[in-house]
Amino acid sequence: MHGSTDGSTKTMGALTVGALVAVTAYTVALGGNGWLWFGWVVLGLVTLGLVVTRGT
Repeated sequence: MHGSTDGSTKTMGALTVGALVAVTAYTVALGGNGWLWFGWVVLGLVTLGLVVTRGT
């Protein structure tokens, strides 16, 4: 399965992008919240880790 992306990886990627949009909208509308950005960074790192492990 080298070079391909399975459904769970695509789902995590979509969730990460959706979370980025939501956190950005929240920040614009109501002001910054460090915990939201921290959570998004953690989610992004988990997604990146999933992509890297699926690619090997």
